[in-house]
Amino acid sequence: MTIPSFTGYQTALSGLEAAQAAIDTTGENISNANTAGYTRQVVNTAESSSLQIPQLSVQGASADLGTGVDITSISRIRNQFLDTQYRAQNSQTSAANTNSSALQQAQTALSDSPTSGVASEMDGFYSDWSALASDPTSSSAQQQVVSDGQTLVSTLNSTYQQIQTVQSQAATQLSQLTGANGQVSQDVSQIATLNGQIITATQAGQSPNDLLDQRDNLLDSLSGLAQISVTADSNNDGGVVVALANAPTTPLVSGSTSNWPQTVSASTGGQLGALAGLADTSSAGTLSPYLASLQQVATNLTTGVNAQQPSSPFFSGTLGGTGTAGTSTGPLQVTATASTIQTSSSSTSGPDLAQAIGNLTGGTADQSYAGFVAQVGGGVQAAESTQTTAAAVLTAVSNQRQSVSGVSLDEEMTNLINFQQSYEASARVMNAIDTTLNDLITTVGSAGT
Repeated sequence: MTIPSFTGYQTALSGLEAAQAAIDTTGENISNANTAGYTRQVVNTAESSSLQIPQLSVQGASADLGTGVDITSISRIRNQFLDTQYRAQNSQTSAANTNSSALQQAQTALSDSPTSGVASEMDGFYSDWSALASDPTSSSAQQQVVSDGQTLVSTLNSTYQQIQTVQSQAATQLSQLTGANGQVSQDVSQIATLNGQIITATQAGQSPNDLLDQRDNLLDSLSGLAQISVTADSNNDGGVVVALANAPTTPLVSGSTSNWPQTVSASTGGQLGALAGLADTSSAGTLSPYLASLQQVATNLTTGVNAQQPSSPFFSGTLGGTGTAGTSTGPLQVTATASTIQTSSSSTSGPDLAQAIGNLTGGTADQSYAGFVAQVGGGVQAAESTQTTAAAVLTAVSNQRQSVSGVSLDEEMTNLINFQQSYEASARVMNAIDTTLNDLITTVGSAGT
């Protein structure tokens, strides 16, 4: 067997086609350099099957003649480890952001200053009793005690209700995200649809890079909502199995099938887990310890004052109570009036009761409220620190992932020059073969005449 006359043409043509594909792919990278979620692509090539030439054998073995290059695929440059690390950190950062925002909102409810807020109002309330002790028959002093007591109760109730509002807002947001038309449902449904399309394309021998980018973007989005696990399916057909990290046996997505809704709790992680913890009204809820501490402040206040009003309690109800007003299960309120206030325990004791209440300043109620403020402040500080750390780690991982999958214009321009030279070189080979064959044909034709 001799070397076919047009083998060189085919070899040069394969080089032209490979270089052209590389140039086109480089152009695609450059065009999408600023496209969010785009993954850099490269052309993968392999040496074509060689041509065996027995006539060129050495010691009885045939010689192999190269026939050019084959384009095997156009693939995305992704690092699955970095993807996994990014999504795990994205979940933690999203949870930290949600918790920090909610706790800051709860801290705002305190609104403490030297002239307003529970601390200053308690000081003023106790001072009113001391003033009443100095003038027990003063109707204005009596009314001032009642008025400032009502203001203090109103502030305590308002603070408690605002923290409860943060709980209810978290519950509403959680319901919106996890509802039938919520973001989770949409993301899961789209991932399942893309999963089916990718599996079909892969089985047909195609490289659905655009679909893979879309799916990865949705997986990134879903990872902010919850801690997820993403694994390749057992058929190795391009599909993935997506599951909540705390419920791995019930996949959110498997093939083109989606499975939502599922149970969400604080252990779900991400924004959903944080919202579930914030919305939880049980003792395990994120905000429950703050409400319990504020209730203890109110209990210490009412217990201390009512103990010095044996005939008729000054306060009734409980902070956060929902029963009938004026009862022990009702909301916290002042039931005393100016005429029912007791300043003395007996006709001979003087204004001992009023003075005893005035002496409560700096006592148990004040100390418990100071502890509550410190508790909220410490929680906010810890949440902000966690948020800052998580965001910094996420940025570092994102930058590392972008350095692998992102487009570098400098690198692409260098590649473009390289591929252009490869194309020109292959064209020169083809031109040289064409010239040689033309010369051969001309020479043989002339000799025949």
